[in-house]
Formats: sequence, structure tokens, C-alpha cells
Amino acid sequence: MLMEGIFAALTTPFYPDERIYFRKIEANMARYSRSLLAGMIVLGSTGEAVTLDDAETREVLRAFVEAATPEKVLIAGVGRESVKGTVALAEAAAELQYDAVLVRPPNYYATNLPAPAMLHYFRSVADRSPLPVILYNIPKCVPYQIPIELISELAQHHNIIAIKDSSGSVDRIRDTVAATKDAPRRTVPVTQVFEAVTARMMNAPSEPSGSFVPATDLSGGVAVATPPPAAPVKTRSREVGFQVLCGSASALFESLQAGATGGILAFAACAPQASQEIHLAWKDHDLALAAEKQKRIAAVNKRVVSELGIAGVKYACDFNGYFGGRPRAPLLGLSADEKAEVENLLAEIRN
Repeated sequence: MLMEGIFAALTTPFYPDERIYFRKIEANMARYSRSLLAGMIVLGSTGEAVTLDDAETREVLRAFVEAATPEKVLIAGVGRESVKGTVALAEAAAELQYDAVLVRPPNYYATNLPAPAMLHYFRSVADRSPLPVILYNIPKCVPYQIPIELISELAQHHNIIAIKDSSGSVDRIRDTVAATKDAPRRTVPVTQVFEAVTARMMNAPSEPSGSFVPATDLSGGVAVATPPPAAPVKTRSREVGFQVLCGSASALFESLQAGATGGILAFAACAPQASQEIHLAWKDHDLALAAEKQKRIAAVNKRVVSELGIAGVKYACDFNGYFGGRPRAPLLGLSADEKAEVENLLAEIRN
């Protein structure tokens, strides 16, 4: 799977009584699907995955995938405290035709999980997962930072294709890129314009509902215009190595310069266009413009995402026309003063 560009780490909408708001999932996904995002992450840390039980997790995964267009890469957050639990959710994601799974380190027993135990955990998940695995390094939420030496070893696994690094350290991104440069290269399908080919694109029905009847077969009666069968997806091949993705919008430009292939960003949930503009300018080799676009959002991302957290991202989504709503308890919503601050910060960053 090609992991290039900007991926939004999506929020999970809730009713005021904390039930999952499925209609808002559909509405949000319809809008994200019209954006230039390369794809979306469902039930990462921004999606409050740890507050959902397994039944809710499966329902949410289904709701998001059913509302998404086939062209968007969809990645499911499936990290659990056991190999068995993580693999079970990876299998559920595969049945729903997700493209990859995001797997964080287990954290409850983190102090009793030395490097060999973590190596065993990730390898065991990757061995049994029907979908490609993306490692998730998020030391802010998990009291464990995956050592670069361990990432280098895991990058040799045939089913571990990338890492999302949310440490915020550009040096760590650069060191990870260097440490995994000798990882096995894979041949992946891409579109004619070298964008990712998703499972849903390849598995889409070749015909619309109903039967296509050629005009030559009509012997009489009233002719009804029907669309022709959908054309098969034309693909090319591309060789990719282990892919490193930045998890902090404030460090996106410098991370791209350091060798990252893109970003998985909470800020892209509320401001996908502003996030995408950095990558597009960088891709066009307009480094001055990319740096300018980065400067525009760095302080806003720091306050809204890093400091105000899930509640900040959700209110920013509300302000920019998506549905965010309140986080699930025990997380609290923003105060009136904090909401006004978010509105001021995002006044010139609308989507």
C-alpha cells in the first residue's frame, strides 16, 4: 500500500448522551471524501478509540467505510492490549475492506515489556493480520517510545509497511528514515497518476445495479438509457520501501524534508486543506511556499491539538463545518473562553 500525502486522523461523533452519532459519521465522511486528502484514519487516538468497546469499534469501522469513496485510503486503528484482541479487530477491518491497520504498542504493562516482548507483539500481530500493519509511535499517550533499533528490525517484516511517528521530533523522523532505508522494497499497485489503489477500488462491482442491455439486443418497446458497465481500474506498479509518516502538523514540512512520505494528522480533521497545502507545495518543490504554509498553522496546531487535545480538535471541526461535538467522558469539552480562542486561531484557516 502506497502511503504518501496527507491522511486525516478522524474524530468519532457522539450524541450528548455519548451514544455514537452515525448520521454525523456519514456527513463528515461525505465531506472528507470530496477533499484532496490521500486518506483517513478511523479510530486512532483522535478518534477516542480507547473509549469504545469492541462492539462499538466494529460498528464505527463499518459506518466510516460505508460512507467513504473508494478512492480514499482507509486505515483502521486496531491496537489492543493483547495480540489476540488486536488481530481480531484487524480481521474485522479486512472484512470491511480497509486498506491497512494502525497498531500502537500495548501500554498497561509497558514497564514489564522490554524490547524483545514488544518485538514479539508487533511481529505476532503482523504475522496474523490480513492487512498491512502501520506501527504507531505516540509517547504522549502510551508510556513507551518505540526504539529506532526496534523499528529497523520490524521494518524487515513483509507485512509491516510504515510507521506513524507522533513524537514531534524531526530528528527522530530523520533517524528512522535512515535506519529503515535497507528494508525490503515492495511492488504496489498505483493509479495512472501514481496515487494509491485501495481495496474498495479493486473490489468495486464491474456493473451498476441492474443489467446493462446493449442497443442491438433491444427488439422493441421503449428504450431506457442505462449507464455502461464501470470501467476496470487501470493500474501501474511502483516500488516502495518502508514508509515513515509524520504525526505532528507542526513538524510536517521539516519531516518531509527529512524523508517522510506524508503525514497522519489530527489537524487535518479540522483543516484538511491547510494541511494539504504544505504537502502540495513541497511536492511541487516550492520550498518557500511550503515553509510559509507550515508557519501559518504551526502555532494553531500546537494550541488546538497538542494543548487542548481531543476537545480542541472536535470544537475546531465544529467551527470549520464538520461535526465534532463533545468528547466522551472522562474527557471534558472546552470552556467558553477556550472556544473563543479556537475561533480566533482558526479565523483565517477555514475549510
